Amino acid sequence: MENIIVTNNKYVYEKYKDTIEIKYDEDFTYLDVLEYVRDKIHKGHKLMTHPLSGSVKPNETPYKTIMISKDKNTMDYDDLMIIEESIATAKKFIHNKPTPNWTERVLDDFRVIDLSLIDNVMNKII
Repeated sequence: MENIIVTNNKYVYEKYKDTIEIKYDEDFTYLDVLEYVRDKIHKGHKLMTHPLSGSVKPNETPYKTIMISKDKNTMDYDDLMIIEESIATAKKFIHNKPTPNWTERVLDDFRVIDLSLIDNVMNKII
């Protein structure tokens, strides 16, 4: 099964743009990525990675990368529940304490962390 990466992380885009289909939008927020994936799940795509993978909280990092199936089937209600709960969790964290205006050095660290999470997945499927 082929997959699609959805990301707002330029490091992920640059590394995988020639290997896998990518929906990349640097203007997407963390929540935008989750909501885009939710819309794709409604259309029958399947979650291939958990939306809240990693130990970085949704209000700490602005970067998120999620893998979904390229193939579409009937909507998977378990995946829909996972993405909806992830959106609710992210909104709760961001509402309680918004993401700081990080320096470029810290943003770079978050890009690297996000990239490493998808690298682990890619290493298993290639």
